[in-house]
Amino acid sequence: MSSLRIIPSLVALLAMIGPAELGGCAKPLAVAALPTDALDHAIANAIGDPATCVLVAERGTGKVVYRYGEAFNCVRGVPLCDRPGFMSATQALALAATPGGRAVSCASNADDTRSVGWSEGRVVSAKRDLIYSALMEGQTALPGHEISARLDAAFAKAGL
Repeated sequence: MSSLRIIPSLVALLAMIGPAELGGCAKPLAVAALPTDALDHAIANAIGDPATCVLVAERGTGKVVYRYGEAFNCVRGVPLCDRPGFMSATQALALAATPGGRAVSCASNADDTRSVGWSEGRVVSAKRDLIYSALMEGQTALPGHEISARLDAAFAKAGL
């Protein structure tokens, strides 16, 4: 019988300690989820291409909360276009916080048969403070300014 009295006391003690002190067993409260299906469809209709990557991240933390496209397309380095060197869409998230963002494009190979279009900036949203990085590379890649305009419309259509 005495063990039955211990159980309510143990439950009360665990409730007072909280999940953080229990080694992180409990998941933190999730931030409102993004409408991923709506984003997938809106982005696919706007700039969908097998070699496209779109990353959406929280502006304050840089934590990626949505990815469109294969992971490979988000981590491979392609020419930066507006400066020397190569960068991935993941690394380019750092450029999204700059005022006005960035929208550039250039040839991605020596014989000009492929191009790359970049777009980074803030997601226009009354609900969340988000940034994005988008990269399209290939024979039919859109220019950066076109990617930017189409993504603004796609984000709005998806309900961001």
